[in-house]
Amino acid sequence: MSEPTQALVAAGVRAVIGAHTQAQDAGRTDDIVALYASGGVLELPGMDPVVGHDALREAFKGWAPTLPQLHLVGNTVVTATGEDEAGAVSDVAFFQRGETGWAVQVVGRYEDTFVRGGDGTWLLKHRVTAFQA
Repeated sequence: MSEPTQALVAAGVRAVIGAHTQAQDAGRTDDIVALYASGGVLELPGMDPVVGHDALREAFKGWAPTLPQLHLVGNTVVTATGEDEAGAVSDVAFFQRGETGWAVQVVGRYEDTFVRGGDGTWLLKHRVTAFQA
């Protein structure tokens, strides 16, 4: 794969990760679901996998923020596995604002798999979330 193609893959994947994070923190469930492939999978520790748009919509509705929150995602390493597939590993810190201010609630890692949709946009195929603290 050429260097310009890898750069475009990385930019597309990072854009999906950023859009997911901002939509999740704002409670925009439909925007989150639109970032997943039709059979998209989300895995969280201690839960059965969430599979498909309907299940993802229900899950994210249930997780809509009740307090101001912020996911800080960084140290993202993108690996293009082909013209239409890529992987990414990112560190994440989740903050919530309460009566005493902002506090870290959890630190973790996302391991993501992406596919390119028919219109050329990148979509999440599979996200595995691991909590570290």
